[in-house]
Amino acid sequence: MNPYYLGIDIGGTKCAIIAGTEEMQILKRTGFPTESSKGPGHAINLLLKSASEIVENLGPDQLKAIGISCGGPLDSIKGIVQSPPNLPGWNDIPIVDLFRDKFNVPVFLQNDANACALAEWKFGAGKGTQNMVFLTFGTGMGGGIIINGRLYSGTNDLAGEVGHIRLAEDGPRAYGKKGSFEGFCSGTGIALLARQIVSEKFALKQSVSFCDKSDNIDKITAKDVAEAAFSGDKTAIKILEISGEYLGKGLSLLIDILNPQKIVIGSIYARCRQFIEPACMEIIKQEALEPARAVCSIVPAALGEEVGDYASLSVAMVQNGK
Repeated sequence: MNPYYLGIDIGGTKCAIIAGTEEMQILKRTGFPTESSKGPGHAINLLLKSASEIVENLGPDQLKAIGISCGGPLDSIKGIVQSPPNLPGWNDIPIVDLFRDKFNVPVFLQNDANACALAEWKFGAGKGTQNMVFLTFGTGMGGGIIINGRLYSGTNDLAGEVGHIRLAEDGPRAYGKKGSFEGFCSGTGIALLARQIVSEKFALKQSVSFCDKSDNIDKITAKDVAEAAFSGDKTAIKILEISGEYLGKGLSLLIDILNPQKIVIGSIYARCRQFIEPACMEIIKQEALEPARAVCSIVPAALGEEVGDYASLSVAMVQNGK
């Protein structure tokens, strides 16, 4: 058998175990619902059991390293998961020690945004760059930063928490503050922005295609907005353009501070680029330093739905020196 790596992807909804080669050939994949209500022991036992079965099948001697991707907060140096909001009960879990003791190979832990940054940098849209920023732009707005060919995670794993930056004095409240980057540029934020704008429309006796009555305003989702935009709804398109303007403000800060070669953006940006990008680029032209702007390309993430598998495996490979 050829050498291989193991990726462990721990999420609030589901977990996955992936075996893959250095060339990212997936050899084996299995997964199961996290079932957080059963406590951390349930999922951890299943992870160890499933990983053992894969390793036994592929050959213990050929396993090179294990990478674990999990939502933060966490301590990547000590290998401890520290009470992520989407994993209730996971309080100071020494996840790295558990896998290292079991398999006797190097084990590495990173938060999911950093892990996705490594994946896009090594195998996706950021391949070949030395300085890259990855932004999730999903349910929330998180980031991962590659500087001089290395992941920069900060003093205590909080580098890249761009969603917490305040971009306006007022605006949708997300990540604990009104007007935050996450408040304008995330699924949560777009839904909140849409609810505010639709409320204003209804007050003026105007209608929108994606909400038929005031009782349903609080049910509006980012998906509703995106689908309406693709159907030509002008209000939905405007909401995404507003998100794009604030994305431009946030990216201008990152361009000026970090001077990256590429900014890779996932999820909603990748799917709704035609509505978000023009407004974003217009703001960047106004706000970012021209020489830094000139060397930075802004591109959608390339790995799509496979990014979670690539992410945990990338943690294993990159941090093990590959």
